[in-house]
Amino acid sequence: MKTMRKPIFLILLLILIKANLAQAQEEKFKALFLYNYAKNIEWTSTSGDFVIGVLGSSPIIDELNIIAEKMKVGTQAIVIKKHNSLDGAEKCNIFYLPSNKTANLSSLLAKVKGKKVLIVSDSPGTIKDGSCINFILQNGKLTFEISKTNIEKQGLKVTANLLSLGIKVN
Repeated sequence: MKTMRKPIFLILLLILIKANLAQAQEEKFKALFLYNYAKNIEWTSTSGDFVIGVLGSSPIIDELNIIAEKMKVGTQAIVIKKHNSLDGAEKCNIFYLPSNKTANLSSLLAKVKGKKVLIVSDSPGTIKDGSCINFILQNGKLTFEISKTNIEKQGLKVTANLLSLGIKVN
């Protein structure tokens, strides 16, 4: 009986390792998407740091910090800020709501109203609730929904290139 448990344990361990690697890979892709969103939105201010805020703890923060060490948005250094609340969200260029924080979307929209903040979420249906861009899995692949209307409501302009890459939602 003991010898039977060992192979089952190893199989379960391999499944867990594979799932963790897939999750880590997904976070890397999301971070790269965020960087590319930054390059494909027309920002009115190009002075100071380019700030990406993340609400709560999320593995994406580590991936974004790796990008921030090596890349810039135009001439701006990228700064990643972890937020425990929505305070300071209006000072970000991009504000990311992980899937476990999307209940804060309506409060975030009120907080950044009239500010040029690109809101990116990670939960089904948030585009219809006001998010600018939302990550989704489609046929097992990471992609995104995008709303030109919601982006323009934030006082931003999106490039045709970025619009063509996402799934348009009005």
